[in-house]
Amino acid sequence: MHKFKAIIWDYNGTLLNDIEIGIESINLMLSKRNLPLLTSESYREVFTFPVKDYYERVGFDFQKEDWDLTAHEFIANYTKRLPHSDIFPEARILLDLFKKQGKKQFILSAMEMNMLKDSTQELNIQQFFNEVSGINDIYASSKIENGKNLFLKHKLKAEDVCLFGDTTHDYEVAQSLGCHCYLIASGHQSIEKLKATGCPNIIESLNDIITE
Repeated sequence: MHKFKAIIWDYNGTLLNDIEIGIESINLMLSKRNLPLLTSESYREVFTFPVKDYYERVGFDFQKEDWDLTAHEFIANYTKRLPHSDIFPEARILLDLFKKQGKKQFILSAMEMNMLKDSTQELNIQQFFNEVSGINDIYASSKIENGKNLFLKHKLKAEDVCLFGDTTHDYEVAQSLGCHCYLIASGHQSIEKLKATGCPNIIESLNDIITE
């Protein structure tokens, strides 16, 4: 990690351990519709970006119901549970270590911006970041454009940057930005899905970074 001058963190599933509250939130909706519930294993196999595709994979029919209302229903469930989630302990160690090493740190998230700001403030981690970047809606779509804006605003060079994420979309973002990438298999997608990207750096957890 010493060669990197900047770290871009994904938030959900990479810094924030919100997997269980995400599963609880979607299972409430599935139960209401008499659809099969998800386990931790099945969730990690079907979760994807854009999240509308994930909803369709688990049985939602947007010919019969409104995607916008469905997304708001999930956010309502998720927001109630968000205070019960926390940062991965090893993430706190790395945030502090990278700060001491003088690295710039950023969050690049598909979480809605106001919710992201509130969450980082509640968890008292905002002081680690040069910028926190979320999206302007609740639909968890692509982060690529916001990533490009971070590069331009902070004059980042791709060879100096490493992105940490937990999904195939994080690897797509890293490839679009031309930067290095580590995918962590303790988040929202299975290690098999992460390996299928061809990413050369796939680790079980952030503990593997600490011990490098």
